[in-house]
Amino acid sequence: MRRRNDVLAIVLAGGEGKRLMPLTADRAKPAVPFGGSYRLVDFVLSNLVNAGFVQVCVLTQYKSHSLDRHITTTWQVGNLLGDYITSVPAQQRLGPRWYTGSADAIFQSLNLVYDADPDYILVFGADHVYRMDPEQMLQQHIESGAKVTVAGIRVPKAQASGFGIIETDSTGTKIERFLEKPSDPPTIPGSPQECFASMGNYIFSREALVDALIEDASDPASIHDMGTNIIPMLTARGEAMVYDFAENRVPGETNRDRAYWRDVGTLDSYHDAHMDLVSVHPIFNLYNDEWPILTTLPPLAPAKFVQGGTAHESIVGAGSIISGAHVRTSVVSHAVRVEDGAYVDGAVLMPGVRIGRGAVVRRAILDKNVIIPDGAQIGVDLEHDRKLYTVSEAGVVTLGKGQQIIR
Repeated sequence: MRRRNDVLAIVLAGGEGKRLMPLTADRAKPAVPFGGSYRLVDFVLSNLVNAGFVQVCVLTQYKSHSLDRHITTTWQVGNLLGDYITSVPAQQRLGPRWYTGSADAIFQSLNLVYDADPDYILVFGADHVYRMDPEQMLQQHIESGAKVTVAGIRVPKAQASGFGIIETDSTGTKIERFLEKPSDPPTIPGSPQECFASMGNYIFSREALVDALIEDASDPASIHDMGTNIIPMLTARGEAMVYDFAENRVPGETNRDRAYWRDVGTLDSYHDAHMDLVSVHPIFNLYNDEWPILTTLPPLAPAKFVQGGTAHESIVGAGSIISGAHVRTSVVSHAVRVEDGAYVDGAVLMPGVRIGRGAVVRRAILDKNVIIPDGAQIGVDLEHDRKLYTVSEAGVVTLGKGQQIIR
């Protein structure tokens, strides 16, 4: 792994994640568990560390305790060479106020830039599921001479109206405009059925970012957001380029999971992303040892299946016991218990969940320490569930941390 001492990575992790309620009722969105073993922030941090970027500041704000603790206890890197991954809560350096937007978060934290003295600054989001080698994006940024490079993912034109869309010039590299959820999105030159959607990952030359943040801070009409204000400012000056995520190559990737990226900002997208993990040939492969997703787990015994308990096309975490129960197409985190006669299908079970004898759980997300009593049913009668729990547009039933079952 090559280390980059000329780069500072800033991870924006202060988001509230309202659309993921109730999973974000007690934690920041980047701290939401994912994939049976991880938290969402582990994906961006793994990409940075695997690429050799080991000077990383994670800016936090909303209900950040579990996120701060996870970063402190998990993401320890050797400091002999000046490496660090550190959580930076809102410090109110410019007065008694919280961050008012993603650009304001960096503006209020410019002391981090001055201290690190980098040539380039990566500004990445903390709540997406993907693999990426950001070194390749940095090389394009340097070679192009751009002041900012924006990572763009190709999306079908028919779906593009749900994203922030990048319009480029005829070369497909220089950004002409940013359009927020356009009804008639511009396509990629040479690919009339595809559009570039912004991934929320940016690389700046240091001086350009600092100058833009200072200018933006004095604009009373600005909402001080990176995608809404800073990137359009540099685009208008002809200084913004797009990086095609489809060109990124990660060691150990498969044709099936190449260029995979998911914004898990809603309960349905969060559930769908979990279902991408569990097939024999998964759409996103967690088992790529050449570009691992890193984390730490509590010291637990291996998973155990007893009394004829089975799990098909599922992930089952350490310390979990499936006893005489049947689990299908599900992600079962560590320290979960599924008791005799229970049936679980299409579910995401977070640590500490208990499924009682004869209970049925279908297309559901159960947060930490939820207990489903013997014989109870979740996801079977959606009309009944809507009266008691959170049910998404696609019919995924979600119970928050420790939520009680009402019978």
